[in-house]
Amino acid sequence: MDNVLSTLALDVGYAKGKPVVNKVSFDVKKGEIIALIGGNGAGKSTILKTITRQLEKLSGEISICSMKDMELDEESMAKKVSMVTTERIHPELMSCYEVVATGRYPYTGRLGILGEEDESAIEEAIQMVGAKEISGEDFSKVSDGQRQRIMLARAICQDTDLLILDEPTSFLDVQYKLDILSVIRKLVKEKEKAVVMSIHELEFVPAMADLVIGIYNNAVYQVGTPKEILTGENLEVMYGMENGSGNVMAEGLWNYANSLERLICQK
Repeated sequence: MDNVLSTLALDVGYAKGKPVVNKVSFDVKKGEIIALIGGNGAGKSTILKTITRQLEKLSGEISICSMKDMELDEESMAKKVSMVTTERIHPELMSCYEVVATGRYPYTGRLGILGEEDESAIEEAIQMVGAKEISGEDFSKVSDGQRQRIMLARAICQDTDLLILDEPTSFLDVQYKLDILSVIRKLVKEKEKAVVMSIHELEFVPAMADLVIGIYNNAVYQVGTPKEILTGENLEVMYGMENGSGNVMAEGLWNYANSLERLICQK
């Protein structure tokens, strides 16, 4: 099966600066979720911003749908990759529906006129995230959880092969976290999208991720399944925990994770 995203020996960081993370190599296929984990400042967001070309790569390779990233112009890139971040956007005088509709701009041409196909994609995305009741409301006046639903709907209706999600559940109440993660799982399962997401809440990782990439000390520390990565020893290393405390955390994490997986799958 062709990879939707491949990185090879990718160094990421800021121009003329020391790399934040070195030699990042991984593949993502359709229907897969990759979770990036690691402590604050480890470089998870830097990796994601480099994949989406918000930051210029320092070295290495990025391929998207079997094409080198620099072979894709801005419009082609927007049709293949969409992103949801925790950064708050401040559109002026836009309804939630209109914010979602901006996800269709790669398909509407310079005039931005929505056709029937665009309208259908917008409605389907809004319905999928359960935001029909707020679609007509001012985006700037809805709650953080509702905004995150709208931004996810925007990415969904952009209809890309790859979704990049930077801490999509941060700052949300538990119920909103469960709702957002349930939508992501449904999207991957039903539409075979590929997802790369950074996440702080480790208890959600077993329910979401096919593969986990642990970032530590400016490098990829380990790559594997949630069972392989979320161990006491690994948690102690990646999060700077005291010797022996990782096992306690890992045991509690997995006990909680099993319950969360049932809740997410039930939605």
